[in-house]
Amino acid sequence: MKLSSNSKTPDVPLYGLRGESIVCFAGEDWWYHHPHSKNHLLKRLAKENRVLFVNSITMGLPSISNPDFFLKIRRKLRSLVRWLRKVPEGLYVFTPVSFPFYGSPVLRKLNQILLVLQLRLVMLICKIDKPIVWAAIPSAVDVVEQLGAKMVVYQVSDKYDANEDSALSQNIIREMDRRLKQLAAVVMYSGRKLYEESEVPHCYFLEQAVDFEHFAREAPEAPEIENIPHPVLGYFGFMDYVMDVPLIEEVATRRPDWHWLLIGRKSQLVQIPHSNVHFTGPVPYASLPRFVRHMDVCVLPWRKDHVFTSYGSAIKVREYLASGRPIVMSFLYEYRNTPGIRTYQTTEEFIAAVEDALQNDTKADRYLRQDTVRDCTWEARARQVGEMFRKLLEAPQTKYCAMADVALSESGIEHLQPLPRV
Repeated sequence: MKLSSNSKTPDVPLYGLRGESIVCFAGEDWWYHHPHSKNHLLKRLAKENRVLFVNSITMGLPSISNPDFFLKIRRKLRSLVRWLRKVPEGLYVFTPVSFPFYGSPVLRKLNQILLVLQLRLVMLICKIDKPIVWAAIPSAVDVVEQLGAKMVVYQVSDKYDANEDSALSQNIIREMDRRLKQLAAVVMYSGRKLYEESEVPHCYFLEQAVDFEHFAREAPEAPEIENIPHPVLGYFGFMDYVMDVPLIEEVATRRPDWHWLLIGRKSQLVQIPHSNVHFTGPVPYASLPRFVRHMDVCVLPWRKDHVFTSYGSAIKVREYLASGRPIVMSFLYEYRNTPGIRTYQTTEEFIAAVEDALQNDTKADRYLRQDTVRDCTWEARARQVGEMFRKLLEAPQTKYCAMADVALSESGIEHLQPLPRV
């Protein structure tokens, strides 16, 4: 067996899979979002496989009355201008032209034809044939069925039918979701609550991970924010209807000496005209640790009254943990047993938790938080996913779904049986 040039171990795939093609229908655009799990995993798998990342084909437009309607249209048009690009991470990123009108059978069929023609052309350009098709958005189902996939996998990251970004009927979203689950060799759930409520037998808990070294390092502070007075409550990521704007406004009023550092793109729904609330706009992922350095407490002020957020598995919480900073966050089922996190239900509890973090957090607390995620890296997750795909491909083609459990158990990957509804 061939040995690698810099190792005495057999030349095995870095991430369990080599020489395959992967087409991923993402639920977001590569260009405009804080990296999701697919970004982290696919850029690693792209080192030894040919990967095409298809920017979101959406689940339909939001209502025209939505304050972000034209903002989303402009952003998508900017992606369309780029069409097909090979990015520095080694994979291809493609933004297809589509008509996201899934409520009309006629327009939906036309959209399917348009997308399939574009995908086949782009796959030809990228030299992709018989790919593993990775669907991460329910609306991809009409296209997935037409691409001659070697294998279909379905990643469920959110409670899709509770998403406010689409005016599409919940029934249509659920039907798309049902069909994809039937097509998939394995259904990968990125949220613990989603996984535990699943009724499909061929499922896998794809737990979120973190670039630990990236966020744990003590980076020099970003000069753009060095004049923001302490204490600083920090948040990064896209800000839309999930944000608890009334809480932020009330805390900003009651604690004018506390300054909020909010990093990322924001919706028109998030308007907070307080002098101690600072919006920086988007910051490159590579620079985030320099901004986190200025934060005294990392916060997750998400709405508590929304079904969508209750299923959230926010990767940023793991990035907060890796930084070691104190964390005050709205309760999420995903992190209910995570040590070193302070949660709240009311504004009073939020204020009390921040005060406690500012006054009583210790070095031991910092190390505890970091140790919680130290080994939960995207490197490890990518190897798990690659090995799982390889094992499923080795199973007889007609038995992918039936063989999912066997393939997973043979790979040595933790595979949890679905739990009863909670």
